[in-house]
Amino acid sequence: MEAGRMHLAAALMVCAGAVAANPVNTADAPPTIDKRLVQIRETETRFEFPKYSSRAEWEARAEELRHQILFSAGLWPQPPKTPLRPRIFGKIERPGYTIEKVFFESVPGFYCTGNLYRPSGMPGPHPAVLSPHGHWQHGRLEDSELGSIPARCINLARQGFVVFAYDMVGYNDSLQIPHTFDGKREQLWGITLLGLQLLNSIRAVDFVSSLPDVDPSRIGCTGASGGGTQTFLLCAVDKRVKVGAPVNMISAHYQGGCLCENAPGLRVDTFNVEIAALMAPRPLLMVSATGDWTVNTPKVEYPAVRSIYALYNAEDNVHQVQFDAPHNYNRQSREAVYAWFGRHLLGKPRDWAPKEEPYTAEPPEAMRVFPDGKLPDGTPDAKAITEYLIRTAASNLEALMPRSRRDLLRFRQTLRDGLRHCLCVQIPKPEDVKSATVETHRSERFTASKLVIWRPSVGDRIPGVLYRPSTRPIPKRVALVVDSNGTAAFCGSQLGTPSPLVALLLRRGCAVLSIDPFLIGEARPANWQGRKEFRFFTTFNRTDTAERVQDVLTALAYIKARFPKAEIAVWGRGTAGTWCLLAAGLASQLDALAIDACGLDTSNDESFLGDLFVPGLRRVGDVRAAASLCAPAKLMLYNTQGRFQTKWAEWVYQTAGVRRYLRTDASLPADEAVVRWLTR
Repeated sequence: MEAGRMHLAAALMVCAGAVAANPVNTADAPPTIDKRLVQIRETETRFEFPKYSSRAEWEARAEELRHQILFSAGLWPQPPKTPLRPRIFGKIERPGYTIEKVFFESVPGFYCTGNLYRPSGMPGPHPAVLSPHGHWQHGRLEDSELGSIPARCINLARQGFVVFAYDMVGYNDSLQIPHTFDGKREQLWGITLLGLQLLNSIRAVDFVSSLPDVDPSRIGCTGASGGGTQTFLLCAVDKRVKVGAPVNMISAHYQGGCLCENAPGLRVDTFNVEIAALMAPRPLLMVSATGDWTVNTPKVEYPAVRSIYALYNAEDNVHQVQFDAPHNYNRQSREAVYAWFGRHLLGKPRDWAPKEEPYTAEPPEAMRVFPDGKLPDGTPDAKAITEYLIRTAASNLEALMPRSRRDLLRFRQTLRDGLRHCLCVQIPKPEDVKSATVETHRSERFTASKLVIWRPSVGDRIPGVLYRPSTRPIPKRVALVVDSNGTAAFCGSQLGTPSPLVALLLRRGCAVLSIDPFLIGEARPANWQGRKEFRFFTTFNRTDTAERVQDVLTALAYIKARFPKAEIAVWGRGTAGTWCLLAAGLASQLDALAIDACGLDTSNDESFLGDLFVPGLRRVGDVRAAASLCAPAKLMLYNTQGRFQTKWAEWVYQTAGVRRYLRTDASLPADEAVVRWLTR
């Protein structure tokens, strides 16, 4: 999708060393090239674990990461939970345990399917274990030397656990949505295969917690490979899971290669080891193998995770074991997990080391929920489920609209947080931003400076031009003016000849900053080769639109650092109007805005599938929500052409008591009219 950046990285001969989850560059000189062009992360990047010096620092980061995971999965803002309507039937009785077939509705009409193993002849309530299976050929029914789901479920049940082994989406009895489910429109609304599986896992916790023979305060989760990914994702976001044992998956150099392990935004500035550390201080067993990507666990991943447990003085709650084997969940691995769960969920002594008892797997047809492949009458298909999820997300947005001023705070907090995670942007503080002057031109009327703005912690590079009126060396107002053609729209090749628009602003005593956002103007390298398809690009990297929104936010931080007492106005022209509007929805202390809506049709998903594409953007209300979040700043939305829906903005500005500060115009106003709006 945006892998042209990969070609540039190769051309510049960037070394393939480890990449920190949050890279730091402390150089005072501006970067010679924007590191965002060359530090392209992907599933086989070698990541380094960040250092956290205190529990408070980690917990602030952990809260951010949980929101990031939930948003990436389309589960934040959290959708309301609907009745599960579980069906449990087809009991098989065996010595020491029973097996039943189960399906329930994670959302109305979307089934989570599996088998429920229960101990027999033991008084309850029992601890429960969730068992996601991973990418075995036979899913939850896999019974081979390298991995047997029936073996671990039967043995755990005999030991006193209630075990729910459930299908990954598209496996076995999960027949409504294929395991190849994907699409840009679906991504716009935060609907992904990973999200659907994580939804099933969270609802599986709801399901086992509702069983009368389960103690809901004692729930564990274990799975291998893709099931290991599901294990640490569930443990990260659902604290009801008290003990975890992800097997052969936590790696600093391989993050998983399936759609069910990669959703947009999931690993922007993070990776699986940091996500797994979100289990702290709850008990976590890291099982690894010498024959796969977890080969370095004893020396790399385990010490990193243990460093987080040390912040809680809970090192005893994390442990690792490694076996000389290929990618697996074999008998040795299972026995290690039995001992860990026994210690932490059954109260067994530290030296309890049960051996796996012989077992007999039931025939697959006896275990299948829908053995003939026929689902209940009226069961919705993938298209119907998708449309239901989109309608639900849209109605949840409408429900957030504030009815009173007391509602405004919740509205702003929820949508700003969602928009920030959607775009994966940071809101820089003034002290986070540095600048350097490259060239200066002085005249009687103004001083013009070519600048480079950057964040040392990131290594980005934003070219800009600053005009200051000679009559006001310390201006009372600064206008950030961003055009889809970059700074060339305002000064061309001659720094000393500003455009008529800039001259208008200067005559009003206003300083003017223009920037070349990401890949615009001077920010676009001469050897740029354009966009090309790159699998899971948005799992690890921001879209071009998101990077441009970030650059607007960084430019605003520069203005606040350079002119701390000045009022700030923002003017977004052409398609840059969208970048500026999204940034303004996240920014604070703005006085006035003028935004070119470019006739964007906000009623149609198609409008957001081209250059503007940002996964999850529709789920958080897109530019309509951003316009609403601008209140109480003065906002002129022009060139709407009757297609840009302003109902939400009108509603919020009215509720905030500043309706007069919102102006909408279907056509293009004269520059003079916009300048008056921004400077009066």
